Amino acid sequence: MKELLVAIVVLSTVCADLLQSAEMKRVGELENLHLSGIQALLRTMARKKFLILAVFFMALSFFRLPQTPNNRRAQLRRPRLRADDRPRHNPRPPAPKERVDWRRWAGAALVAGGVYLVS
Repeated sequence: MKELLVAIVVLSTVCADLLQSAEMKRVGELENLHLSGIQALLRTMARKKFLILAVFFMALSFFRLPQTPNNRRAQLRRPRLRADDRPRHNPRPPAPKERVDWRRWAGAALVAGGVYLVS
């Protein structure tokens, strides 16, 4: 039973992510940041089937997650091994050099604010 709940959460999250990214590629970038452009974007989003399905799958994943069992014997992560304590030569590759403008920072701030509100 617990495996089924975990499978539902994982599959619905994957489906939501795939549908949302497919729809975002079809819609493109928002050019007009004024109120009329945002209203037009919201009207367009209400007619997109993939986006509506993505929201449904995200809600399914969100409401199934608390039902998954949470006890010490049924952990979903792998146990820590002795080999993991060894230092690695290059633990992380260098970050790519990319230009980050104000829109990226604004998006990151909105996501951080959403995570704060949810937690």
